[in-house]
Amino acid sequence: QVQLVESGGGLVQTGGSLRLSCVASGSTFSSNTMAWFRQAPGNEREFVAAISWNVVNTVHKDSLKGRFTISRDNAKNTVYLQINSLKPEDTAVYYCAAVHQSTPTPPISRYDYAYWGQGTQVTVSS
Repeated sequence: QVQLVESGGGLVQTGGSLRLSCVASGSTFSSNTMAWFRQAPGNEREFVAAISWNVVNTVHKDSLKGRFTISRDNAKNTVYLQINSLKPEDTAVYYCAAVHQSTPTPPISRYDYAYWGQGTQVTVSS
């Protein structure tokens, strides 16, 4: 079992930045592939970014590249999502997800992830 707790969301103005954090417990963090997804009201949960267990490989949604950056610190059992140049359309609940995986390429489908946090709200005002 893996427990995930997100933090760092909030209300920001357009153009601002946020760094989301997700702390994992309950298993060997360094053996898990980690990801961020987001879900806006009325929308499906969508992939944002993922990072492999060994930090070597990252995947970002194409439309978010350049503004969103995923990283992890295995010593702190934490995965981060840096978001810059925030836009109102980035408003959503952001979820951290994990799966025990040792393959090099992180999956991007939500159905591939076994563990989820409770989410943190990001609201961008125009």
